[in-house]
Amino acid sequence: MSLNVAVQMDPIDRINIAGDSTFALMLEAQARGHSLSYYTPDTLAMRDGEVFATVQPVEVRDVKGDHFTLGDKQRLRVDSFDAILMRQDPPFDMHYVTATHLLERVHPKTLVVNDPAHVRNAPEKIFVTEFPELMPPTLITRDIEEIKAFRDEFGDIVVKPLYGNGGAAVFRLTRDDLNFGSLYDLFATTFREPWVVQRFIPEVTQGDKRIILVDGVFAGAVNRVPSAGDLRSNMVRGGAAKETDLTPREREICEALGPSLKARGLLFTGIDVIDGNLTEINVTSPTGIRAIRRLGGPDIAALIWDAIEAKRS
Repeated sequence: MSLNVAVQMDPIDRINIAGDSTFALMLEAQARGHSLSYYTPDTLAMRDGEVFATVQPVEVRDVKGDHFTLGDKQRLRVDSFDAILMRQDPPFDMHYVTATHLLERVHPKTLVVNDPAHVRNAPEKIFVTEFPELMPPTLITRDIEEIKAFRDEFGDIVVKPLYGNGGAAVFRLTRDDLNFGSLYDLFATTFREPWVVQRFIPEVTQGDKRIILVDGVFAGAVNRVPSAGDLRSNMVRGGAAKETDLTPREREICEALGPSLKARGLLFTGIDVIDGNLTEINVTSPTGIRAIRRLGGPDIAALIWDAIEAKRS
């Protein structure tokens, strides 16, 4: 069965194809004979309740510097597609939220992956708090007294923006760190939202696992090891991708999350686990599937398209 597929993503000429999960999904869709169109979220428009976008047919190839060819622009109703991959990167701001409202108008007649309403209602660092028994101690606030009390209790903490991504603005603060006041002032000036404060997990030096679930079922994992002298393991921040297996605790986490992810229509999710502690559930534009495949793991792009095709059959 051939599907007519649109991919809502960041500008295709700017992606790093070596690690881009969206590109892997596009390659697999094309290999299966699905027709592909591409558009950026800024071209979305709603007129009298109907949602349009300026789309271009696209062909992709796994060649650095020559990875795509675009056809002529067309203004089309997005419900003319069988499926839409909502794959633009965060920040999860009002622009992102508005895109979920627009795509919600056409889902599920047009299958949107992930379900836009549940993407909107499951911010990655808030949704995860529905599973406190799986997490390290976590505080969400911008109240300095709450943060002081949390640091007094745990000594060594991590502070990060509630709607941040890619390891940006993640700080470790020890009990006696004299930068605490300055960092608080910086965050208070920069971010209107509360922040995430968590107990620091020293074992992060051994890696932060990105575990992929497809329709609520474990599909593959990669261990991201921070570079020397850095707290962050994100590969865009220099983290190294290493082959890994799941521990019994990590399998327990997947089994606990799976039914909730499936029920919400979050077909492609990436969870982050440090030393058996769940820290995030990524639902907007999860990454990692090319690294997993490169290290000899399963072809997760194929598993995702198996799931999409099953829902469209």
